[in-house]
Amino acid sequence: MTGFLLHLLRHGAPEITGRMLGRTDCRPTQEGIAACVAQAKGLDIDIHISSDLARARQPGEALAAASGQPLIVDPRWRELDFGDWDGMSSAEVDPVALGQFWSDPDGRPPPGGERWSALTDRVSAAIHDLTPRPTLVVTHGGAMRAALALLCGFDARQVWAFDLPYASLLSLHIWPGETLSAQIAGLR
Repeated sequence: MTGFLLHLLRHGAPEITGRMLGRTDCRPTQEGIAACVAQAKGLDIDIHISSDLARARQPGEALAAASGQPLIVDPRWRELDFGDWDGMSSAEVDPVALGQFWSDPDGRPPPGGERWSALTDRVSAAIHDLTPRPTLVVTHGGAMRAALALLCGFDARQVWAFDLPYASLLSLHIWPGETLSAQIAGLR
């Protein structure tokens, strides 16, 4: 059995920073797009995928165009939906409620927002549907953390210990087939 490389690239800096940007769709800066292009330089990629949100899609378009390959836009790679908190800074959110969310993102989701398990279910389905070829996904910090939880067995609290700044790159070797399906099913 042969595996394949899955590269997860967080989008570059968006025009709006310092806010909980889940479903809020804002453009990336030109510097943010350039940072993604620089980070992915030299990667051998067969498939380019991005979230449908502009801050991930636009760098994905630039990377796919540079390689002469199409971009597959997949909304399952979106950021966690922060519900009523979406677009707010941490300082604008009730600190008790925010602390409860960070401690238990599945049991205490943002009001009107998405549970951690819903995010991991989306990302799990997206990973399961990947073609086993070198793949680059331009996505968001939350989706990258969900992939780490699914593929490496980290719990929700552990994945928040990873610093994933804009344009950060995670490269994972994926073993497809029954092993991947069993691994994902066992970690949900």
